[in-house]
Amino acid sequence: MSAGFGGFAAAMSKYPVWVMNVVPTNVTDNTLGVIYERGLIGTYTDWCEAFSTYPRTYDLIHANGIFSSHIHKCAIIDILVEMDRILRPGGAAIVRDRADVVHKVKKDADRLRWHSRIVDTENGPLDPEKLLIVDNSPPLPGS
Repeated sequence: MSAGFGGFAAAMSKYPVWVMNVVPTNVTDNTLGVIYERGLIGTYTDWCEAFSTYPRTYDLIHANGIFSSHIHKCAIIDILVEMDRILRPGGAAIVRDRADVVHKVKKDADRLRWHSRIVDTENGPLDPEKLLIVDNSPPLPGS
């Protein structure tokens, strides 16, 4: 949920979903004004604190660079627990970040018993970024 310029929300506009663009408070480029100018909705948050929303509100979280920008401020597990709080059961998260950070996030996602897998970005296996696809469905019985 690092909104950038709202590109993810714009790409999703043809689908019957609404996207909340979340701009981290620690960014140097404040893009919330651009997001509003594009007719999109958005807010600010510090991912090391509770996100101001009702629990179980979101079906999908697209986290682009969130973990690397907060890695020296709070623990990865703290951000994942907050994501778990705001995701509906069966929700998903797409984490895009540096490969070393994605591997750390996967380790903590596995501790939460989330189903997760690391995949290459659209730029292929040599790209320094990776994607972590996470499904927070309840664990299967006996697993």
